[in-house]
Amino acid sequence: MTEPIRIPENAWRKSTYSGSNGGECVQMAVGVPGVVPVRDSKQPLGPVLAISPTAWADFIAYAVGGGAR
Repeated sequence: MTEPIRIPENAWRKSTYSGSNGGECVQMAVGVPGVVPVRDSKQPLGPVLAISPTAWADFIAYAVGGGAR
């Protein structure tokens, strides 16, 4: 069994497009080799998804493009 990765709180980044009004937003952590950890900004102690860097780049491209393909 693999030990859980401990991610320091200061490693998490929120989009600059995210407001402070409690809207829907995800955060991603930097500095974890081989994966991009992603979590719900409203539930920082909740589950964390470990996404491949390629999948994260695809998600960002999709979001920036307005969701259209």
